[in-house]
Amino acid sequence: VEFHQHKWCMPEKLTGSAMSETPRGNSKPNILFIFADDYGFNDVGYHGSEIKTPVLDKLANEGVILEKYYVQPICTPTRSTMLTGRYQIHTGLQHGVILAAQPNCVPLDETTIAEKLSESGYKTHIVGKWHNGYYKKECMPTYRGFDSHFGYLNGAEDYYTHMLSGGYPELPYLLWNGYDFRRNEAVSTKEKGEYSTFLFAKEAQKVITNHDSSSPLFLYLAFQAVHAPLQVPEQYIQQYEGVIKDKNRRTYAGMVSAMDEAIGNVTKTLQEKGLWNNTVLIFSTDNGGQVYQGGNNWPLRGWKGSLWEGGVRGVGFVNSPLLTKPRRVSHEMIHVSDWFPTLVKLAGGDLNGTKPLDGFNVWETINTGEPSPRTELLHNIDPEKRRWYSEWRSHGYQWCPQAALRVGDWKLLTGCPGDSRWIPPPNSSLNLNEENYLNNDTKKLFLFNIAQDPEERHELSSQYPEKVKELLLRLEEYNSTAVPKLDRIPCRRFDQVQNETMKVFQPRCSIRQ
Repeated sequence: VEFHQHKWCMPEKLTGSAMSETPRGNSKPNILFIFADDYGFNDVGYHGSEIKTPVLDKLANEGVILEKYYVQPICTPTRSTMLTGRYQIHTGLQHGVILAAQPNCVPLDETTIAEKLSESGYKTHIVGKWHNGYYKKECMPTYRGFDSHFGYLNGAEDYYTHMLSGGYPELPYLLWNGYDFRRNEAVSTKEKGEYSTFLFAKEAQKVITNHDSSSPLFLYLAFQAVHAPLQVPEQYIQQYEGVIKDKNRRTYAGMVSAMDEAIGNVTKTLQEKGLWNNTVLIFSTDNGGQVYQGGNNWPLRGWKGSLWEGGVRGVGFVNSPLLTKPRRVSHEMIHVSDWFPTLVKLAGGDLNGTKPLDGFNVWETINTGEPSPRTELLHNIDPEKRRWYSEWRSHGYQWCPQAALRVGDWKLLTGCPGDSRWIPPPNSSLNLNEENYLNNDTKKLFLFNIAQDPEERHELSSQYPEKVKELLLRLEEYNSTAVPKLDRIPCRRFDQVQNETMKVFQPRCSIRQ
């Protein structure tokens, strides 16, 4: 079979949000959506981790654990997909994250989940990380449907000083070292010295305490934890002395424990305020764990930034007294894009005015255990990560974009999906065999049956050529709907740091919006 003769393709209906009715009762539920940053599959207690997460374990076990839950491989794509309900290829964010010096943001013609919930009467607040662009004020959270924002705009910073250091070494005029912390649009400096995990939890508690319960609440709590740099008060590390030998892993574990405690403080405040019985809590990772910074995704293959399961299979669960069938594990396919239609419909809203969504309403899947309306998902197509496929060269197919698609039990990956190793925890007695270090440079296409082989150890493309053709056709159809990626070239002429503070800037270059 010559795969070069076949184009990629997608299902007959590219988008479709199978809507179910809003849950019974007239009172709209409060919604608490929590993102943990760079949180690995093997870093939560209920997955057997040595890291202690009693709060998360209790919330998950008393709710619905989502064991076939998928996110995007890196920060901005996952966050923008949650906000818009649309795949990266449909928002121009299919290549990388938005960096500080880039004149990019989630396109301004995209409707956000905060805007739709506001239409339904919700008070909407974001606490923590934004990372969806801020090059002009219209990109800021308070211009995208949120009533307030307390936190930072970029992808990472110091947990105590809230300083961002970074840039482009090859472009000396684009190096920066600036303070990145705001309340709404204004820089706020009084938070210097406070550890961000507890700072964000404290602010979330303040939002809850001050909330007028005559209106429903949407609180988007985007922790900095457990993204690098590895920082946490010493007492949270001490409990892992003698338990975890690796220093990075030990510090990371302390950061997880601090976040776990902080989440417990937030849920306690919801209970004290009398809001808990009418609240839906969603917990989600934004991508796989970063193994070089203490995270771990064992037994999954790969990690943050890759399209292997270790990069895109997320830790996720839903807890709510409103659940009809709690205390169970769901193995139905759910994707981060599904939160947009699910929560909008849960709030009694409609999807009028949105662009075609890639997400589905999965509330009844979560609430009662019905089969998921989602039977496939596009992990991504990145046109810039092209890898030569020598077998196709003579047939005129000269490059292969990095891409991955899941249809039913089958997963196809093309190009270079990212580091493909299986990495056990640093303190594990497991032996790494030679297959961990196989060089995949000569192979540009992979097929797996994820239901039978969730660790992606048995590559099947040569055994199922017709399935490969089918999935390539679907990929090509998806690709035909993709919009051009947003410009990632930094503007050359602007002062990104003013008085040592990251500033919202108006670039002197053009961008598609």
